[in-house]
Amino acid sequence: MTEEERNSEVVRRYLRTFVTKDLVELREVVAEDVRIHGSGTAVQGRHFVEQAVGSPGLTVLDQEIHELFAAGDRVTVAMAQTYRRDATGATAVQSACKMYRLARGRIVQFWGEQDLYGLLRGLGMLPDEPIRF
Repeated sequence: MTEEERNSEVVRRYLRTFVTKDLVELREVVAEDVRIHGSGTAVQGRHFVEQAVGSPGLTVLDQEIHELFAAGDRVTVAMAQTYRRDATGATAVQSACKMYRLARGRIVQFWGEQDLYGLLRGLGMLPDEPIRF
């Protein structure tokens, strides 16, 4: 198995934890001191990822990887996840693009953006009309 194939499998295992909520699996593939960049912020620590996987009130019903590209220690993913808002049963799809850096079989850093606005609108948590600035 090549480095790219190993890294791709680690990222796929990581992404599956959002569906399975398997924190043991998450700890196997994400470094404790992982650095996370996105939405104009940067934080460090696996506990941030654990909180995202266990988001109360939201369940990931499905996940579709549209594209996955691995090169050396990096893996880039374009994907979509279908969420259910548990309180109402409403579902919506959120698209995302993420890039991961791996070392010794674990994710040590990642960058990404996702369509939070579209997700919140789809779940009925924001008005279904354009925001006026």
